[in-house]
Amino acid sequence: MGLVLFRKLNISFLAEELDNPAWIRVSFTSDRSLCVTSSNSRLFLSLIHVDRPPIVPSLTTSYAHGTSSMSLLGDTVGGALLKSVERWPDKEALVFLEDGVRKTFAEFLKDVDQAAAGLLALGLRKGDRLGMWGPNTYEWVLFQFATAKAGIILVSVNPAYQLQEVEFALRKVGCKAVVCPTEFRTQKYCDMLRKICPEIESSTPGAIKSARLPELRSVIVLDSRQPGMFHFEDVMQAASSQFTQQLQELQKKISFDEPINIQFTSGTTGAPKGATLSHHNIINNACFVGRRMGYDWRLNTRICLPVPLYHCFGSVGGGIIMAVYGCTLVFPSAGYNGKSNLAALESERCTFIYGTPTMYVDMLAQPDLAKYDLSSLEGGEKNMQKNSPVTFLASPLDNMERKCETVGYIMEHLEAKIVDPTTGEVLPLGMKGEIMVRGYCVMLEYWGDPCKTSECITKDGWYKTGDIGSMDAYSYLKIDGRSKDMIIRGGENVYPAEIEQFLHTHPKVKEAQRRVCCTQTLLVPLTTTSRQGGLSVLPNDTMTTTD
Repeated sequence: MGLVLFRKLNISFLAEELDNPAWIRVSFTSDRSLCVTSSNSRLFLSLIHVDRPPIVPSLTTSYAHGTSSMSLLGDTVGGALLKSVERWPDKEALVFLEDGVRKTFAEFLKDVDQAAAGLLALGLRKGDRLGMWGPNTYEWVLFQFATAKAGIILVSVNPAYQLQEVEFALRKVGCKAVVCPTEFRTQKYCDMLRKICPEIESSTPGAIKSARLPELRSVIVLDSRQPGMFHFEDVMQAASSQFTQQLQELQKKISFDEPINIQFTSGTTGAPKGATLSHHNIINNACFVGRRMGYDWRLNTRICLPVPLYHCFGSVGGGIIMAVYGCTLVFPSAGYNGKSNLAALESERCTFIYGTPTMYVDMLAQPDLAKYDLSSLEGGEKNMQKNSPVTFLASPLDNMERKCETVGYIMEHLEAKIVDPTTGEVLPLGMKGEIMVRGYCVMLEYWGDPCKTSECITKDGWYKTGDIGSMDAYSYLKIDGRSKDMIIRGGENVYPAEIEQFLHTHPKVKEAQRRVCCTQTLLVPLTTTSRQGGLSVLPNDTMTTTD
C-alpha cells in the first residue's frame, strides 16, 4: 500500500518545496496524512484520491495531486474510435438535426476512413496542418477524426474570424489545406479566402501558390463548387484502394504523443497563440471527464451539444468523449439557437446538455420553456477549468454550493497549486494566487513560438494558467479572475470577480459585468494606480438610479 502511494507522489515537487535536500523520508501519520521529512525540513501532505468526490479535508497547503485507481490510456484517437465501433457498431454516434444527418458508429468510421484516404490522395501527409473553418456540421467532426487517422494536425479556426485574424492563424501554423463552407450567416468564407489569396481563382485545385499564405495548397469547400477549390465530394471520391492501404499502414506509425490539434487562444493579451495538443492530451482528458460525469456506467447517454466545435469544450468534451465512451452526440443547429436546443432535448430524449452560463440563461429565459418535455435530462456541464481542456471538474454528486461556487475538484493524474504570483511560493489553503497545473493535460507547445511556450511552461513542467483562484482542503477550486485583470487600489489587490459577486448580492441587480473602459451608463468606477477598469450593471425591472 505504502509503495503504491509513494509511486504516485511527485518527488520532483517535494524536492522543490523542501529546497533540494540531501535525502527525503516518506511516512504516514495516524490520521492518514503523508509526512515528508528531509535533511533540512519537514512537510505534511495528503494525497487526494479522486475516483469519487473527496470527503476528507486532507490537503494542508494549496497543492493537490489527484490520484486514481484507473491508469492513463495509451490510445490514439483512431484507436479509441475503433474500439467503440467494435463494441457498438449499430448505435447512433452523431445526429445533426438541422441538416438531417444521422450516423451509426460503423457508418461514421467508414466515412472517416474514406475522408482520411481522400486527404492522402490530395497530397496531404503526416504532420501537415489542415484548417477547419466553419460552424457545427457533420463534416467538422468527420475531418476531426479523418485528420487524426491520417496523422494530419487539425487546426481549429474560429468560425467568426475575419480577414486579418484568419490570415494570421493560417500563416502562423502553415496550413496546407483549409476546409470551409461557402458561407454561413454573415460570414463569407470563400470570398475572404479569395481576398487573402487572389491566386486561387486561376489555380488548379490542389496547386494553389499564394504569396500571403505560402504553404497553402488546397481549399476544400463543403457545399458548392468554386474556381480553384476542391469540393467535399472530390475528397471522398479520391479515396482509392491505394490510399486506403496507405492509411492502414500509417496507423502503425502514429504515436499517441504526437500532435493532433492546434487550438488558438483568444488573443486578449496579444496575437492569438496556437496551443498544440497531442492524442495523449485529449484522449485521457476525455476519458477522465467522461468518467467523472458517469458516462462509463450510464446507459444510452445522449448529449445535446450546442457549444462550438472549434473550442475544446465541443471537440474534446463532445467528439472525443463520443469515441471513448460510445455516447451519442446531438447537434441542434449549426450555430447557437436556444429554441432549437430545447426542441432537440425533447425530440431526441437527450440525457445531458453542454453549455456556457450565457447559453443556459438564454434557454431558461425562452418564453415557451414550459411547453417542452425535458424529463429525459439528467444533467449538464459547464464551468470547467481548461487546459486540454479540463483540469478541475465538479461531480454530479456535488452539492449545489460546490456546483455553483467552484469549478470542481482536481482531475485524475493531475497536479495543481496556487502560488504567489510574485514569489512563486505555494500559498496556504484558501488564499488567492495564480493557478498552476502539471500533468498529461499540459499542451506540447505554442506552435512555432518557443519564447511564449517557455513563458507559460516552466522547466519543471508547470503550466502558468494566468488565472487567479483559491483551493480548499478537498481540492475544490474557486476562480477569481485573471492575473492581468487584477486592479491595484490603495496598495491592495482587487479582483473584478469579487466586485461582481458583491453587486450580485443586491436584490435589484440582475447582472454585473467587468468592463475595461468606463463607457457604460450605469457604472461603478474604480480608481486604480495601475490601470483603468469598471463594472457595468444590468438592473432588474425595479431598480432605479438611486439604488
